[in-house]
Amino acid sequence: MKAKSIMVQGTGSDVGKSILVCALCRIFHQDGLKVAPFKAQNMSLNSYVTLDGREMGRAQVAQAEAAGIHPTVEMNPILLKPTGNNGSQVITMGKPIGHMTANEYYQNKNTMLDIAKNAFEALKEQYEIIVIEGAGSPSEINIKDDDIVNMKIAEIANAPVLLMTDIERGGAFAWVVGTCELLNNNEKERICGVIINKFRGDMEILKTGISMLENKINKPVLGVIPYFNDIKIDNEDSVCLESANYKSETIDYDSVKNCIDVVVIRLPRISNFTDFDLLKYEKDVRVRFVDRAQAIGKPDLVILPGTKNTIGDLQSIKENGIAETIIELKKKGTMVIGICGGYQMLGKIITDPENTESKISQIEGLGLFDAFTTFIPEKKTYQVKAKMYDNPASRTGLSGKNFNTKCEIIGYEIHMGETELLNGTLPFLKIIERSGKKVNLDDGAISKDGNVIGTYLHGIFDNDEFRLGLINHLRGIKGLIPLLPDELLKAKREKEKQYDRLADLIRKHVKMDLIYDLIGELKN
Repeated sequence: MKAKSIMVQGTGSDVGKSILVCALCRIFHQDGLKVAPFKAQNMSLNSYVTLDGREMGRAQVAQAEAAGIHPTVEMNPILLKPTGNNGSQVITMGKPIGHMTANEYYQNKNTMLDIAKNAFEALKEQYEIIVIEGAGSPSEINIKDDDIVNMKIAEIANAPVLLMTDIERGGAFAWVVGTCELLNNNEKERICGVIINKFRGDMEILKTGISMLENKINKPVLGVIPYFNDIKIDNEDSVCLESANYKSETIDYDSVKNCIDVVVIRLPRISNFTDFDLLKYEKDVRVRFVDRAQAIGKPDLVILPGTKNTIGDLQSIKENGIAETIIELKKKGTMVIGICGGYQMLGKIITDPENTESKISQIEGLGLFDAFTTFIPEKKTYQVKAKMYDNPASRTGLSGKNFNTKCEIIGYEIHMGETELLNGTLPFLKIIERSGKKVNLDDGAISKDGNVIGTYLHGIFDNDEFRLGLINHLRGIKGLIPLLPDELLKAKREKEKQYDRLADLIRKHVKMDLIYDLIGELKN
């Protein structure tokens, strides 16, 4: 099988490329075609672990789910995870190969391009259509010669390119024209149409502008996608936390006294923030991402999320008062949960003897339970299955009438630290399977009163039974009646529904017949 391809590039970052690729994957899947996504290089802290224990960008996972297939690292062969202002951890084919500055990475661009080519060729043998996503803009003239994710990939794949722009920001017409003007003639010819995203208002007013744009660039506008915020698809990276859906202001508690207020600490290098999406959409649950101590307020639950730099972000929340606020809230009975790096912060001490993550060799944690974390160079990436321990702390906290400790919990680990529990601190989970192999390992910690929990498992809130138990535990503390199982969002069913809704929207507003014509015109 030799797949044909189509590519989505953008006039800039965060214009909607990932969402359009997701929609096209769903549409082709609905139409009976075997389709896969591909992004040669992704820069993101929002990652996922595949069935074989390899790491890839979360956006391509959502796209694979929309295509009805399991995600594999060939769909995102190069993942860059920024570690600060001086470079990124480089992950190729799901495994970290080290830290590189931008200059070091560009010096290895030919090797990286070969990795991307080989991954793409492997996908071509398995699928009928590959939907390729670019990154940023293809017209960044200062780095264009080193760009291995936009026009070079389009040429390798012989893919027609859809150029996407975001009209909500203003200046979209100039953005499209400028992008085209900075491309060479061969690259311009490869662009076969423009997609305008996030339009609000009267289409009649836009028609004149579209006509003028088409005449200017000699390319058709193939669709105008209206602004929407009611379709729930995983975002690629934390830039979306600036949007209205993730506002961090405090809440008027009189107006939400019948709701569960969840605060997620917006760490400077927050990773895997989509861990909390299903919580965010549940009935009578409000999730706020907060980066100021003054905005935390009086929540029912505080979550410390994952981070690419645990020590640096722990320093940050100590300096801005968030750490002290969390400690005080815990003393007053507020529940606190830490995920991965957030779990490490909840312990007493974090050490980094080999400077794996930071130049700081030791730092004190929040001390909410007695645990000692040591960073090691080896990164652990596993899909796991686990069960809660039925111990006194869990019975106090999350079990009883609200939670079944026998329920299976599915998630994934991505971490470079090992945490040792001290002085009788109780583990939270028993891991029973790692990447398909039976194991018997402890994970996480739970305080004696059951009110502070830490775990290395990303995706724990995607487990329906666990999420229901947690919500009802918090509702019980607040004196609210339990949420019924039928009122809970069902994770898999909800995702499928959202992918279908997205496909319906794109079919309505994008000329899919012309896109099929573009794919059909390709010569192999």
